[in-house]
Amino acid sequence: MPSPVPTPRTRFIRPFTTHILNPFTRLFVHRLPGFAIISHRGRRSGQIHRTPMNVFRDGDDYLFALTYGSNVQWVKNVLVAGEADLLIGDKTIHLTAPQVFVDPTRRLMPFPVRFMLGVMNVTEFLRMRPAR
Repeated sequence: MPSPVPTPRTRFIRPFTTHILNPFTRLFVHRLPGFAIISHRGRRSGQIHRTPMNVFRDGDDYLFALTYGSNVQWVKNVLVAGEADLLIGDKTIHLTAPQVFVDPTRRLMPFPVRFMLGVMNVTEFLRMRPAR
């Protein structure tokens, strides 16, 4: 049986981020290096939600460090839909094939990010591919 995934240390700030920080950062964050806005459809409401995210590349794939774990609404929405749109600057990229994976070494992240994710106890990631 696989060992349970550790809970990220950042989960306690999620309500603040979701309700206060995200509405503000959605206005500009997609124009900053390493950031984007992921748009996904709510699996129950059908509404489009826009979530500011750090985004990393691995070849053609896009990677997201799940700083609050994989059991959050936006990740569940993306997994059910099998797709999402990513806004980087003025460019929108349609992503598909979401895959959550665990990597305790955080090897796909740049060193400073890997270090900070280690401090925060983050080991879960989401990989998505641009639609062909």
